[in-house]
Order: sequence, then structure tokens, then C-alpha cells
Amino acid sequence: MADKNVVTRAKNIQKIKRRRLEREREVFMKFGSKLKAYLFTGILVTAPVAITFYLAYKFILWVDVFVNRMLPPQYRLDNYLPMTIPGLGLVVLIAFLILVGMFAAGFLGRFFIRLGEWFVAKMPLVSSIYSLLKQIFETVFSSKTQAFKKVVMLEYPRKGIWILGLVSADLQGEIEQKLPEPMVNVFIPTTPNPTSGFLIFVPKKDVIEMNMSVEEAIKFIVSGGLVEPKKTNNNQ
Repeated sequence: MADKNVVTRAKNIQKIKRRRLEREREVFMKFGSKLKAYLFTGILVTAPVAITFYLAYKFILWVDVFVNRMLPPQYRLDNYLPMTIPGLGLVVLIAFLILVGMFAAGFLGRFFIRLGEWFVAKMPLVSSIYSLLKQIFETVFSSKTQAFKKVVMLEYPRKGIWILGLVSADLQGEIEQKLPEPMVNVFIPTTPNPTSGFLIFVPKKDVIEMNMSVEEAIKFIVSGGLVEPKKTNNNQ
């Protein structure tokens, strides 16, 4: 009987030890999973801010070097300052662009601009590049119009597959006259680079207008669907 009691006690002790080890293992695994979650949360919080500031800092330094090289040697900023001040070149560039804008808004400035455009228009290859770039910049920076008016959802490239598109304007001109029904210009951006994509002409009845803004749609496309747009009330 004594031997059986010893064996039973030994088995019970082993069971207690195994349970204790399992509990310690569970606690350790939970602690490790929490640490991993905290790590990824920290990366998600700090990485966008850090990368944004880093790129902004690099851009400011690049502008400083560019402006400093464009200035004559006797007028360079380094000659008059005891130390390098990041962003000073960017301030000089902004001030220069403001002065150019003020000059271009006057009568004399408009005359020289028209004269320069007339010369550029006479150059075969340069004229087409200039007109394209001018149209793009006027579309992006104009305060009277927006590059894209609204976000739509449509079935593309076949029925049953849905995709987000950005509507630039209603179709007009020769293309609109050749088509049998009212159409809209829809730009289909690609992921993760929304600046590239393709333009398609879609019947108005085949698109579903969305309540999300263009900025929310672009964030959704860039993130590959990870950054979801804010939920909106359907009655709005």
C-alpha cells in the first residue's frame, strides 16, 4: 500500500508540474504575442510620420543645394551665414516664384509669356511637350476646377468584377458625338501608384456614384484596400 501511495503522489506531482509548465508557457506566449502586437502598432504609428519627415527633410536639402548652385558665387547663401540653415533655399525659391507670378500677372509679363509661347509653338517636338505639361499643371493647380469631380464604382474589366474609378468630366467633343449614349470619362488608377492608370469611356447608367471623397478613394487604392474610407450615411 505504501508503494502505491508513493507512486500516486509522484504521478500527482508530475501532473502539477506539467500544468505549471503549460501555464507558464501560455503566459509566455501571451506575453510574446502582446509584445509582437505592440511592436507592429509602434511601427504603424511611427513609420508614416518618420518617413514623411525624412522625405520632407531630404526634399528641403535638395532644394537648398539646387538654389545655391543656381545663384552666382558671390550671392550664395553660404557666404553670408556662419552655419547652414535647412529650408532657407526653399524660402528663396518660394519668394522667387512669387515674384515671377507677380511679374507674369502684369501687362509686360503677359506680353513676354505670349511671345515665349509663340516661339515654343514653332518648335515641332517641344511644342507638343510644352502644351501637354501646361495643360496638366493648369488642371492640377487651377482653383476653378478639380482634377477629378467624384468617385464611382463600375464593373470592369468584366461583369461581376467591381473597381473604383475617378470621374474627370462628362465626355464631350468628337468622341461624344460618335458614341450612341451619354458617357463619362473615368480614370482607373493602379495600385499602389495611383498616378498611373488608364482612361475609359463608360455609359452614365453603368456607374454607381460613391459618397467617399477623391482623397479617401486614392488612400484606399494606394493601401491596397487596407485603409478603408469612412462610413457615410446612405441618406446623405
